[in-house]
Amino acid sequence: MKTSRRKFIQKTATATVGIGLANSLTAMSASSYRNIIGSNDRINLAIQGLGRRYPGFIDPIVDKKSNVKLLYLCDVLKSQREKGAAKFAEKASYKPRLENDIRNILDDKKVDAVFMATPDHWHTPGACMAMQAGKHVYLEKPCSHNPQENETVVAFQKRYNKVVQMGNQQRSSVETNQIMKDIHNGAIGDVYKAIAFYVNGRGRVVNPVKAAPPEGLDWDLFQGPSPRKEYTHDTWNYNWHWYGWDFGTAEMGNNATHELDIARWALQVKYPEHVMVIAGKRQYKDDGWEMYDTMEATYTFADNRIIQWDGSSRNRHDKYGKGRGTIIYGSKGSVFVDRQGYALYDLKGKLIRDSKSKEKEGGVALGGGGGLTTMHSVNFFETIRGKQKLNSPIDEGAISQMLTHYANIAYRIDKSFEVDEVSGRIFDREAMRLWSRAYQPGWEPKLN
Repeated sequence: MKTSRRKFIQKTATATVGIGLANSLTAMSASSYRNIIGSNDRINLAIQGLGRRYPGFIDPIVDKKSNVKLLYLCDVLKSQREKGAAKFAEKASYKPRLENDIRNILDDKKVDAVFMATPDHWHTPGACMAMQAGKHVYLEKPCSHNPQENETVVAFQKRYNKVVQMGNQQRSSVETNQIMKDIHNGAIGDVYKAIAFYVNGRGRVVNPVKAAPPEGLDWDLFQGPSPRKEYTHDTWNYNWHWYGWDFGTAEMGNNATHELDIARWALQVKYPEHVMVIAGKRQYKDDGWEMYDTMEATYTFADNRIIQWDGSSRNRHDKYGKGRGTIIYGSKGSVFVDRQGYALYDLKGKLIRDSKSKEKEGGVALGGGGGLTTMHSVNFFETIRGKQKLNSPIDEGAISQMLTHYANIAYRIDKSFEVDEVSGRIFDREAMRLWSRAYQPGWEPKLN
């Protein structure tokens, strides 16, 4: 009896989930692949969220070698759907259907997987709905809006046994994988510290005032899991990142996720023992930006290992000579690594060797994608087929995401705190009040 394409995809996915740290970029042999996969291995996709990350997904989708088909483009804003369709038409010979509500797409049994690139507050609830509907998920960072959701999205993945790739695409960098192997094999001796950093020159943000939602915006659906409130001017256009905590996770969830993940990977640590933050709104103090725009965070781990975060959202001075990256210190030398490659130094600061990536990936500019996003997407496709292992499985990505949540909580309660290094739970009661969030009734993700 022939196996249907959908049953095949489910079957091969079941065999490949439950993986650990992923640095494997190696596929099966061509002959092994032919023995397993027939002509019916096409993966049908939908994309939820057609903002600045969306263009980065088009190249891996339209590449014939990927053997995927985009069935749906979904966004709560009509103009975004139309622009998204026009953008896709530049490189594709067919037209995906346009949809306002992801729930209608999840009901379609032909859809195998969903790319989720929505505002932060949608990530975990949307991913959980997709897994319950039998879909695999490429989940953009941050994978969660709060620590409770961190635990929830991992629990859903384990229950439904779906392939869930977190969108921290540097995990698919050949150069980063290579230098991580070298670091773990002692290239710079005993690793004890990492500094992760990010700078940007974000400008003044308009002060929010109550207004009618823009024409074509489904404001109720935009809010989704978040408790309902009136629309304020320009919220939908990226400023949801900075207008309080209903939708965004500030710059920690927005960008620190990437570099902190690299730092934690290098040091081979999990949860910290102590978190301390110095942060505040330092620029354009009279504008609509409601949280910190400058943050220094220190995470202390067992064996006296330290990760430091240095983030400046609105002061573009490149204090480390680059806009973003991670510096790793060891007893015998140091390494600088970013999306463009790495450089290895001895204790005197002499360059021992470096490697530059051939892939181009967005740095601090809004939007984009690039070679790493393409590789990360293809890794997602091939894991669904059983050919590869995920480079950033959700259970691993969620641990790195916790570092951003700890820093945001420390900022919000204005004090440092201790953490259980095994469970990740915070000992401070005031901090634990921010462990979760309030949901619009009926929207809280719950396991059946």
